[in-house]
Amino acid sequence: MGLRMRESGLAGEVVGHARSAATRETALRRGLVHRVCDTAAEAVQGADLVVLCVPVGAMGAVAEAIAPHLEPGATVSDVGSVKRDVIAAVAPHVPDGVHFVPAHPIAGTEHSGPEAGFAELFENRWCLLTPPEGTDPEAAERLARLWRAMGSNVEEMDPEHHDLVLAVTSHAPHLIAYTMVGVADDLRRVTDSEVIKYSAAGFRDFTRIAASDPVMWRDVFLNNKDATLEILGRFTEELFALQRAIRTGDGAMLEDYFTRTRAIRRGIIEAGQDVADPDFGRAARRGVAE
Repeated sequence: MGLRMRESGLAGEVVGHARSAATRETALRRGLVHRVCDTAAEAVQGADLVVLCVPVGAMGAVAEAIAPHLEPGATVSDVGSVKRDVIAAVAPHVPDGVHFVPAHPIAGTEHSGPEAGFAELFENRWCLLTPPEGTDPEAAERLARLWRAMGSNVEEMDPEHHDLVLAVTSHAPHLIAYTMVGVADDLRRVTDSEVIKYSAAGFRDFTRIAASDPVMWRDVFLNNKDATLEILGRFTEELFALQRAIRTGDGAMLEDYFTRTRAIRRGIIEAGQDVADPDFGRAARRGVAE
């Protein structure tokens, strides 16, 4: 966000704070911000917009720390991939006269930290706003305009529905990826060298997803517990059905199932949310990120 706002002139000044001095130094060196502050309280002073970019489990504590220092009329937002629990944690600390408009940019890679950011990250990706009841519509629209200016498509969504949708499209797939890599690690009849040397595309994609930040994903699962458990329950039912088809030799069921699910992939490509190029075009995108 800092890179895009600076490069596009979307903010007069971008100020940042991070717990780590090394992260603060990297942010300055890379030009993510105009200046950094040693505390979050100092960073938010005079800000029109404050964005909480921390693991969802830390949102409440950060909101409490900055609350007395927020400017009247300012907007507080976030980029967390869980919305119901973030709203519950942050909203009680937002002072009267300050707007709270939660947001979730559905973008990113398995890489994290200040070296991983690039200004084109949000191009043609979705950003979901989940304003709580009673939010000033003009504050929500101002934030939507900023996200559009950074390249995003913007929609509003109910927080609980957001959490269910993301449990399907992101949270459960990450948990399944972590599990599959864990199975490979535990299956001692297949050596580590064989797993690495003979990885097919499917397993490589699992390891790419499983390389994501562990603290962030720990907090996601703990803070979107209900929706994730619901989707995992449905996943388990589907898995049992596939196990039964394989055990009984029901090839027609398997082919029909794979045909239906294949259409989802085609829909993602047609919607412009991925490409049909070999390796999903990741080689080209890595060039952009670098």
